[in-house]
Amino acid sequence: MTASRNPWMRAALRAAGALALVASMAGCSGVGTLNALTAQGTHTVEAAVAYGPLPRQRLDVYRPRVAAPAAGWPVVVFFYGGGERADYRFVGEALAARGVLTLVADYRLYPEVRYPDFLVDSALAVAYGLDHAARLGGDPKRVFAMGHSAGGYNAAMVALDGRWLQATGHAPRELAGWIGLAGPYDFFPTDNPDAQPVFFHPDYPPNAQPIGFAHPQAPRSFLAAPLKDQLVSPERSTRQLAGRLEAAGVPVTLKMYGRVNHATLIGAFAWPLRWMAPVLDDVVGFIGTAPPAP
Repeated sequence: MTASRNPWMRAALRAAGALALVASMAGCSGVGTLNALTAQGTHTVEAAVAYGPLPRQRLDVYRPRVAAPAAGWPVVVFFYGGGERADYRFVGEALAARGVLTLVADYRLYPEVRYPDFLVDSALAVAYGLDHAARLGGDPKRVFAMGHSAGGYNAAMVALDGRWLQATGHAPRELAGWIGLAGPYDFFPTDNPDAQPVFFHPDYPPNAQPIGFAHPQAPRSFLAAPLKDQLVSPERSTRQLAGRLEAAGVPVTLKMYGRVNHATLIGAFAWPLRWMAPVLDDVVGFIGTAPPAP
C-alpha cells in the first residue's frame, strides 16, 4: 500500500517532517525554513518603518491583499520572544492572510538595555499602531497588542499597566484586546539566568509583573500556552493570570494546547506546523469577535 493510500503512513510522514522543523526551531535554520515556506501572494510588506528615533525602534507592516471591511482591517502589533522581526515573517503572513493588518516590531534587548526600556519601546510601537491604523488601512478601534514568550510579557505590561501607554498619550482602554502566548506573567524570583540581569536579580523592581495588574478595566484578553512548558510555567503564569482577570470581570479566552511546546506554540502559525495546534484559528477568532474599543 502506498503512503498516499495509507492514513497511518501519511500521518507518520507528516509527523516526521514536522519534527524535523521542530528540532530546528531553536536556531535560525528552523525559522528560515518556516519563512521560506511562507506564501508571498497574500500580503504586501513595508519593512523597517520607524516608530521611534533609535535603530531598534523599527517594525514591518504586513498589509492583507484581501479587501478591508468598511472600518478597516483589525490591527495586531506583535512582539516576539527572541531573534529579530525578520524571523517572524511567517507570523505576519499568517495573520495578514486572514485579514489582519500586522505590525511585527523590534525592540531594544539586553544587554543594550534592561527593564523597563523595552516596555518604553513596546508602548511606542503600540502607539504607532493606534496613531497610524487608519492611514495603513486598519481600524483604529480594533487594535490588539500580541506577544509570544518575552514578547508576551511586553504585550501584557502595555495592555494591563497604564503607565507605558500613558507616556505616549494613549491608554490601554483604546485597545480592543491583547493576546499573550506562553508569556511570563508571574516569575519573581526567577532562576532563569537570562532573565535575572534584565530584572536586577535579586533586587527586583516593584510593579514589574503583569500578575499585579489584573483589574476590571483591563482589555479583553486571550491567553494561551502549552500544557507542558519547560521555560515558562503555564500554571503560574497563563492560568493564574487568566483566573485573576476573570475574577476582576474581564472577558478572557484561555486556550491550552497539548501537542506544542514553548517554541512551537508560535511555530504553529506557519502552515507546515498548523496541525500541531489551532492557535492561529483561535487567535483570529478572538480578534474577529472582539468588539471595538470604546
